Amino acid sequence: MNKLISDNPSKNTIYNPNNRKNIGHRQRLRERFLKQGIDGFTDSDVIEFLLTLGTPRKDCKQEARALLREFGSLSAVMEASLDDLQKLRGIGPKNAVAIKFVHEVARRFLREKVLNKTYVHCAKDVADYLSHSLSFSQRERVVCIYLDSANAILDIITLFEGTLDKTPFYPREILKHAIKIGAKNIILAHNHPSGNITPSKQDIISTKRLIIASLSMDIDMLDHIIIGMPEEFYSFEEHGLIKSMRDEALHIIS
Repeated sequence: MNKLISDNPSKNTIYNPNNRKNIGHRQRLRERFLKQGIDGFTDSDVIEFLLTLGTPRKDCKQEARALLREFGSLSAVMEASLDDLQKLRGIGPKNAVAIKFVHEVARRFLREKVLNKTYVHCAKDVADYLSHSLSFSQRERVVCIYLDSANAILDIITLFEGTLDKTPFYPREILKHAIKIGAKNIILAHNHPSGNITPSKQDIISTKRLIIASLSMDIDMLDHIIIGMPEEFYSFEEHGLIKSMRDEALHIIS
């Protein structure tokens, strides 16, 4: 027989000898992580380990592979919504929450790495945070980085979330928070889910409007960054657009 009643009648549980194999596999995953770190894991191993946090007595190997096939990559799995994760057979609320919880912890960690640091000294950390937050999102999101007069980062918040290819952002809402926390400089960032980092016509128009509005309130916009795939971004400042837009705005409001 494959299944036997437990010798302990008080527990009244079903004994399955296959559980020993599952437990041994999970133990080997833990030991591999302790010895080699995350580099010793395949993407499938990472997802499987996360799934076992929600279902500790179940073999989650097949579900992990199914998630990778469905979403295409580890990052895409981590960015998937709770509802989308649970559409796959074998993925329940506990499994999905385990995946999303770890993802949000990583996002908070990257955010806290840059808070209260001077932007020029932690630009790579900011890029890492933006890449983690935006690269694999299936919707456009607008993030604003608020800085003081010495360019120390005061806050980073997601302000707007839109559709696959469009997110309206409103200068009033962006500047309202700047005034509230006493920010003197801002950096705007948003993603293009398509991966194409070329600014759209609307990106350029919206950036001009924000620069005009911010200068009228004695707040300077330092950059607008468009995030595509990991390690790919477009900087308005690096392409000279911020300076030309600022000069144009100063002429309009003077």
